[in-house]
Amino acid sequence: MKIITGVLVGGGVLGLSVLPWNGPLAPHVEWPIAARAAPVKLPVTPADWHGKIDYLALDARIRAMMADKSMEGLAAAVVEDGRLSFVQGYGLASSETGESVNEHTAFRWASLSKSVAGTLTARLAADHVLSLSDPLGKYHTSLRLPGDAQRTLTLEQLLSQRTGLSKNAYDDRLEIGQDPKVIRQSFATLSNVCPPRTCHSYQNVAYDTISEVIGTATGKRYGEVANERLFRPLGMTGASVGMDGLLTSKSWARPHRNGRTLPMLDYYYRVPAAAGVNSSIVDLARWMQAQMGLERDVLPAKVLLDVQQSRVNTQRPYGNSPFGRELKNPGYGLGMRSFTYKGHRLIGHSGAVSGYRSTMMFDPATGTGIVMLWNSESSIPWRLQPEFFDRAYDLPFTDWLGLKAGLTPPPKDNSIANPAG
Repeated sequence: MKIITGVLVGGGVLGLSVLPWNGPLAPHVEWPIAARAAPVKLPVTPADWHGKIDYLALDARIRAMMADKSMEGLAAAVVEDGRLSFVQGYGLASSETGESVNEHTAFRWASLSKSVAGTLTARLAADHVLSLSDPLGKYHTSLRLPGDAQRTLTLEQLLSQRTGLSKNAYDDRLEIGQDPKVIRQSFATLSNVCPPRTCHSYQNVAYDTISEVIGTATGKRYGEVANERLFRPLGMTGASVGMDGLLTSKSWARPHRNGRTLPMLDYYYRVPAAAGVNSSIVDLARWMQAQMGLERDVLPAKVLLDVQQSRVNTQRPYGNSPFGRELKNPGYGLGMRSFTYKGHRLIGHSGAVSGYRSTMMFDPATGTGIVMLWNSESSIPWRLQPEFFDRAYDLPFTDWLGLKAGLTPPPKDNSIANPAG
């Protein structure tokens, strides 16, 4: 297989070259341009939507979904066969000002940020700045685990959530304002749910230890390294780490719950590697394209394989919901989930913090996937994902949203587990 790379200039492609491709994508897919070569015109109108997927039908389903009272605003984008094919904003960025969501509106990624931390660490490992097999003890972090396990726990084991701590250990302390470093020092007094390295147990405060490691290894702040090594090279011009990055965006979505605006809370911004990223939906779509293998100079095939390969089995990421039961072989890589849906391997991650939700899910074999960001605590958009992949795989329609004739909003589904915890 070969890939043609280049940069779009004035509607044309400049500097075309043909290079061999050794990445994780299916050999039948031919990529015409690099992901960062943004289309001359974003596909934000029906006339610009293109591909085999019925985007008019998808748009109608999203609009019907937005009628539910639990929804406020949402941005969605689709990459089909490696190309950005659909971008659309729905609803309100702010119920107080009436500002609408558009393709430039910034949202919080919440725990989808973990994919950045895992990818950044793998990229630094490829550059020999650090090694995934390094023990945490080498970096003298604030993390203290039962039995001093932090001395030998590796970066790879930290990033694949194998600390042995109980799920979401001491998130409650973070949410009342305690310093993450102080919290990490207190983990030594806890009892393990399994011996370190042997099981998956989802973390936020402990996971963010990697931000200390990256700071020590590079001599720079975590957000600065993410911008220099990932966001800027990938052309993610609106992506940022930290609350200031969100609040200084020209357009940003306010957090909502049941139609009411919530106060902005910085608790999870204090663990930036776990939940500190913000961006527009276009930047998130670029991130997904990069994870598909379209930016080999920034994310070589080995980096992507390090990030995306399953390293430990997990519980269902969406609980015992119908969608959750359909996802087989769930596993966790370096800040990235994987599972099998109707015989197809999918990669992604979701997130949730107060007033925001996020998701990214794609098929690495076809270069097709969907990203969504929304500023409410509704679980409904997660149910849109199987409908999307049924369309992408040309499978019979299943009403995963629970809508009747696309008109009646579904009841709120509280059975889907919080993907951030």
